[in-house]
Amino acid sequence: MNYWLVKSDPESYGWESFLKDKKTEWTGVRNYAARIHLKAMNKGDLVLFYHSQQSPAIIGIAMVSKESYQDPTTNDPAWVAVELSVVKRLNKPVTLTDIKSEKRLSELPLIKISRLSVMPVSANEFTFLLSMGDTKL
Repeated sequence: MNYWLVKSDPESYGWESFLKDKKTEWTGVRNYAARIHLKAMNKGDLVLFYHSQQSPAIIGIAMVSKESYQDPTTNDPAWVAVELSVVKRLNKPVTLTDIKSEKRLSELPLIKISRLSVMPVSANEFTFLLSMGDTKL
């Protein structure tokens, strides 16, 4: 199993909308590195859902429910999307400030390549972030 983090502006599509929908197509990604990560996602992989912008924090956990396919928001076959399904909300949001204060997370792509919207997370980082969010699977 692989672990990922996806970023979304809550004003565009936030956790509350995701909870209501129960699943969503993760579309509109137009960054080459992020596209590579979308293509590498496998059904069943776990994904941290991160709110960006005004109150940056990891809010919840999703699961890849459909592997990469042609992004329906473009006719360009180079761009892909995945389908994500809700797993659960974190008991406590893990803020960007909290993440940056932890030396164990210093290599996390969220810190090193902050503009990337889809990124891998190691199993150890994923487990540690869940513990910071007072959450167990």
